[in-house]
Amino acid sequence: MARTPLVLVHGNPESAAVWGPLIGELGRADAVVLSPPGFGVPAPQGVDRSPAGYRDWLASQLELFRDPVDLVGHDWGGIHVAALAMSRPDLIRSWASDALGVYAPDYTWHPRAQVWQQEGPGEESVRQLWGGDLQQRLAVASALGMTGRMAERVAAGMDPEMGRAVLALLRAARQPTMAEAGKLLPDAARRPGLALIALDDVEQASGTVEQHEWAAREAGARIARLEGVGHWWPEQTSAPVAAALTTFWAELDR
Repeated sequence: MARTPLVLVHGNPESAAVWGPLIGELGRADAVVLSPPGFGVPAPQGVDRSPAGYRDWLASQLELFRDPVDLVGHDWGGIHVAALAMSRPDLIRSWASDALGVYAPDYTWHPRAQVWQQEGPGEESVRQLWGGDLQQRLAVASALGMTGRMAERVAAGMDPEMGRAVLALLRAARQPTMAEAGKLLPDAARRPGLALIALDDVEQASGTVEQHEWAAREAGARIARLEGVGHWWPEQTSAPVAAALTTFWAELDR
């Protein structure tokens, strides 16, 4: 029996290369990795860099598949995945996201995102983070907590275009945008979902445990609480996530 297609969507400031360890753990050399425009791939002229625009971009990519897919997202990719699950259940068999907490009504953007959302300070931050040479960008990736090959791959993909995409996306996502979007979380329950809660990452990027769990309940999603797993799990701690996904999909197969 043919396997359900597996599609992976990464976040900021990553490229598709971050998925290598997870793909290896899953034994899914057939997995398809999609890079949101501006994040590891060029962005077409005039592309809509709002959360809704990226949701529609993802839908356009999944429409190319013959069958519904198992969809997994990390960081902003997880936000796009949840938005897709709310709006186009016909395109997926299942979905998994590590970023559901941003949809909670009391979610507050993390400090760095709040800087990007400000005119002036945001541009200066982008120049500092994305404007240097490779060694400077590698230092930035390391400061964000990345190590080894992941830091090298991410640094290689960081460029001014990604910085511009970050500013546009985060400014379009100022609150109450995400809280309003979160009101549609019950629509995501039309397909099986899995909330990946990286416990070493909570309260740093995408919300508290309580915010993740609230959003998961709203979306009718199962919950995987991942001990010892941090924000950069696609590279650094992929094994526990692979185990959670494998268990989730096995239950669907039964």
